[in-house]
Amino acid sequence: MLDAFSRVVVNSDSKAAYVSGSDLQALKTFIAEGNKRLDAVNCIVSNASCIVSDAVSGMICENAGLITPGGNCYTNRRMAACLRDGEIILRYVSYALLAGDASVLEDRCLNGLKETYIALGVPNNSTIRAVNIMKAASCAFITNTASQRKMDTPAGDCAGLASEAAACFDRVATAIN
Repeated sequence: MLDAFSRVVVNSDSKAAYVSGSDLQALKTFIAEGNKRLDAVNCIVSNASCIVSDAVSGMICENAGLITPGGNCYTNRRMAACLRDGEIILRYVSYALLAGDASVLEDRCLNGLKETYIALGVPNNSTIRAVNIMKAASCAFITNTASQRKMDTPAGDCAGLASEAAACFDRVATAIN
């Protein structure tokens, strides 16, 4: 797992070159937008339980068979596992957003996730739907467009950070599919 700084240093070191040009400009931009990045992560983390529970509820509303006997969310234990998994995914997306590098998803979250879900009989279409609901909610919090859940954010456009978060969620959905 690399953060934005480590990634630039490792790339420059592999080329036996100094950090300069576009790499240096990317780091300057990363630093300049640091408060927006921290606020975006704070918006996600502060609302994590709402984001996850809304995603799981939405997934179940669209597929009521999940809570019938034999469904993957039928018992309290299975529902708790579903909520836990959603929180883990959301936590790693927030780590990736904070670091400015999505490799943490591959290193710590996605490696073997699809195979685990297949082995447990978890329907991937429902899981992907929950991830997409979390993506929409997280992006709404980052851009401060979530209905009835406004937070103070610094001046400026956070669309780039929302796109970065959306790309992380898309990586999760692709890995599960």
